[in-house]
Amino acid sequence: MQPQRIRRSLLFSLLAATLLTYSAQAASPKTHWIPTWIASPESAIINLPGFARRPAGASNSASANNRPLFPPPPPVENQTVRMVVRTSVGGSELRVQLSNAFGPAPLEVGAVHIALQDKGSAIVTSSDHALTFSGQSSIVIPKGAEVLSDPVDMKVGPLTDLTISVYISGKAEDPTDHLTGLHTTYTSGPGDFTGAESITPVRTSESWYWISAVDVLAPQKTGVIVAFGDSITDGATSTPNTDSSWPSQLQDRIQQDKALAGKWAVVNAGISGNQLLSDGMGVAALARLDRDVFSLTGVKWIIVLESINDIGLSSLTHDPADKVTAQQLIDGLKQIIARAHLRGIKVMGATLTPFQGASYYSDYGEQTREAVNKWILTSGAFDATVDFDKVVQNPSNPEQILPSLNITDHLHPNDKGYKAMADAINLSVFSKSSK
Repeated sequence: MQPQRIRRSLLFSLLAATLLTYSAQAASPKTHWIPTWIASPESAIINLPGFARRPAGASNSASANNRPLFPPPPPVENQTVRMVVRTSVGGSELRVQLSNAFGPAPLEVGAVHIALQDKGSAIVTSSDHALTFSGQSSIVIPKGAEVLSDPVDMKVGPLTDLTISVYISGKAEDPTDHLTGLHTTYTSGPGDFTGAESITPVRTSESWYWISAVDVLAPQKTGVIVAFGDSITDGATSTPNTDSSWPSQLQDRIQQDKALAGKWAVVNAGISGNQLLSDGMGVAALARLDRDVFSLTGVKWIIVLESINDIGLSSLTHDPADKVTAQQLIDGLKQIIARAHLRGIKVMGATLTPFQGASYYSDYGEQTREAVNKWILTSGAFDATVDFDKVVQNPSNPEQILPSLNITDHLHPNDKGYKAMADAINLSVFSKSSK
């Protein structure tokens, strides 16, 4: 046989073998990449009427109208930021997504490491892995972009605390962040400490910076439930470093259920202060749906708890034309349902919790909340519902959260209140979906 024919025959044989192998893998896949943890990216610059980041060095007191002021995150330059996240489900490999979605300039990342957390900023050194991006240990993330690390062989279990250490070799001002991280974040002095056993911080916070997802290679049967909402989903006012938000406590319930354990990841796409229809604290829910939910793999359910901030903040306006209506909010929720159903994703509607006594409460707002809740429970538009309103309300005054389940702002539940919300979700709807 001539050399050219031999080469051609070998090429066809290799191609056929490759196609057969691919066909076999495609016919019986055993694993897939899914998010085990996420944080919805936010801009460091808050654009919300009546709220503002306080200037650096200014007093951390409330403003004249008694609304809180948010400190701007300080710039990071030639420093390492070590952050703690908790997995929802385990997997045999993992990868990390970094976001510069709202950064004002390209982000120079010198190194990124991931490890099991020991205690505080300390890591289990034997678990430490340096991450690469297209084979490189460093990367420049363009303004507005997100990047995914190469996979690493690192078997992790469910409900496991991980540290992600990011070394910024350049200077990052107004970094893309997630304000309500509720885990201690450690920022070092000058230098790359991504692989250090522990970090002596020059400052700490409870926000996450640049990290937006941790994916694991999980069994094909594992699906994803996205909790999509505002601060009450984000876990605001829950005890830091305890994973006490209702999505975290829902994951705990699922992990304790023999029929569901390992079959569902619950990830939190809440943003404190978020609104359904308007930008402000984070992009409006309708506008961030693609990035924060539909871009994720393996999503089968969304639990939606949105619009209390639309109601409350619009109640502060003196112009009646600016007040949001129940129908506008219902129409917005219908859009989430319709767009999810196009992708084969089911939606659970959650009723809005009471807020009488909160700084932006009004009688008009309460009427709007009740109208939206009635539609959620009776319209049949959702694939399932959960009545968060009922489980946290004060029986003697249903317009107010039960004091024992509330902190002092009459808006956000405490750890016990978040547990009551997580316990109210009917797990049987997920049992049916996991079959």
